[in-house]
Amino acid sequence: MPMPAQPQPLHYESLPYIGDARAALAALGNEPWSAWLDSGYPGLGHGRFDILVARPVATLFARGGVTQLREQGRCRLLRGDPIAHLQAWLAQRPAVASDPQLPFVGGALGYFSYDLGRRLLRVAGASSSLPEMAVGFYESAIVTDHQQRSSVAVGSRLDRAWLRSVVRRLQRRRRNAEPCGGGGGASPPLLGETLAEPDRAGYLNAFQRVQDYLHAGDCYQINLARRFRAAYRGDPQQAYLALRQRAPAPFGAWLRWPGHAVLSLSPERFIAVDEAGQVLTQPIKGTRPRGHDAPSDEAQRRALCASAKERAENVMIVDLLRNDLGKHCIPGTVRVPELCQPHRFATVHHLISTVTGTLAAPASPLDLLRDALPGGSVTGAPKRRAVEIIEALEPGPRGLYCGTIGYIGADGRMDSNIAIRTAVCARGQLTYWAGGAVVVDSTATAEFQETLDKAAAFLGACAGGAGQRQR
Repeated sequence: MPMPAQPQPLHYESLPYIGDARAALAALGNEPWSAWLDSGYPGLGHGRFDILVARPVATLFARGGVTQLREQGRCRLLRGDPIAHLQAWLAQRPAVASDPQLPFVGGALGYFSYDLGRRLLRVAGASSSLPEMAVGFYESAIVTDHQQRSSVAVGSRLDRAWLRSVVRRLQRRRRNAEPCGGGGGASPPLLGETLAEPDRAGYLNAFQRVQDYLHAGDCYQINLARRFRAAYRGDPQQAYLALRQRAPAPFGAWLRWPGHAVLSLSPERFIAVDEAGQVLTQPIKGTRPRGHDAPSDEAQRRALCASAKERAENVMIVDLLRNDLGKHCIPGTVRVPELCQPHRFATVHHLISTVTGTLAAPASPLDLLRDALPGGSVTGAPKRRAVEIIEALEPGPRGLYCGTIGYIGADGRMDSNIAIRTAVCARGQLTYWAGGAVVVDSTATAEFQETLDKAAAFLGACAGGAGQRQR
């Protein structure tokens, strides 16, 4: 019996500490297929590690059931499940050693859209013009540890030319105090007013239709969302900086993919899997706006914790995610160590629960991801029926919104967000969605206001907070 191949060793190179958002974006420059997984920084009450990547050795774009795989200058078109194609491609790659001190040592990184999850559930509907899956494979990454104030390149093969370009950009920025992405200062490149769809009357009508479904016993919870759009010009990096300044988040992401850019300020983890196969998901359900001072802020937090409705919403989704994890976890290992714990973010309070499990052989992290898309916290319950109702009531395809952004490491680890508080820049337009869970005891005015609370950072950044137009 052949012995299993030894994993490829890791290589390291120390770099200047990339200590702020402008340095991170300056390091990436304007390279296509570059990405920053942004933890929000511990000084802001959020994460520890950031991940920067560029120059993938292979890319996979999927749309309409066709996956385009580009590698070594060649392009192949593959039909069928794009996640299966990604998994098959990864299986052909040599194993890579893991480093327990760093979250990512190279691998696949990108996004899987809500539309892809809908397609996998076999729910018919329109898809956006953007890819349903867009993933690059990176043999190395730059990982910044904000606790240790250090940055290091790590991977099975280091792209020395890219690392030299990163160092040059950082040095040029320090010499010239140059804003990332070129001149123009930090002002967001957004123009005019925001178009909100549906308007208040349209939302109230959709809300009532959801109530009809709920009272008929057709479903228990529906996540109903609104779409916000604004024109932009210049480099969307500046828009990311403006949004991030207002609402930094622990699962943020900046992606400059061909033809579009992704600006995510997500507070929510979707699914993580560690090197031992331990699975973690942390659904968010339950929201209150931040108060204008300490006493009012604490009052909002207490009101959220005391709300039977918000707690019921959260528990419904926890049950759904227990079922999703149970599809690929060892029976008896799926547990809920934390239920409905309050957390503060820049513009809102949220209730967050934690669900864990142990991955069962021979299932892979991608098997788990595929069968959990789209995330239950952003669909409703039961999931398939909720997705059908969302498709019938919302103003258009969600695209990436409520999909997931993250990585599948070459060492077998995975981490991902739920792509909420996420904007997409394409063809001169920036699109953002915000929604909330509707249950039988929801009120229309409160749910409508929740969409505005969740869009507060976006609306405030657009044209300096200029008015919005309803449609």
